Amino acid sequence: MEEKYQAFLRAIESNGYEVLIAATLANVAAQWLKTLIFAITGKKFNLSMLFSTGGMPSSHSATVTGMAASVGLIEGFDSVLFAIAVCFAAIVMYDAAGVRRAASRQAVVLNRIIQNLFQNNPELNKGKLKELLGHTPVEVLAGAMLGILVSVLLRWYLSALG
Repeated sequence: MEEKYQAFLRAIESNGYEVLIAATLANVAAQWLKTLIFAITGKKFNLSMLFSTGGMPSSHSATVTGMAASVGLIEGFDSVLFAIAVCFAAIVMYDAAGVRRAASRQAVVLNRIIQNLFQNNPELNKGKLKELLGHTPVEVLAGAMLGILVSVLLRWYLSALG
């Protein structure tokens, strides 16, 4: 069994699977950290945070930087593939801290307006826009650092086995 496991780990090292695993692990780690941070700061454990957007750290940033760092570790940091991965990651992180953050702020304002305007009419005051969509720059940076850390640790782990 140990030999099959070793062969499996060698098979995923230095290829697309390693990139996918790094991105996935970074995303899962960010979502769990987000859930734990929410539980500690909010004094309440909420399992739905595992599947939510927004919050600390940014799982979007962790995922794309995990992917980009993994590409760089495999293909080289001077490769065209790494440059493409960095461009993609930058767009996603800009969107998370820019466009999606602005949408979050607008949702807060719209929810308050709807609540005030239609407080006497429960039919019109039912639905609420999702307010936790985007990220602060600190949340994006924390996610990015987590993604890089996960990729480096995965690369180190796979290299130590081979």
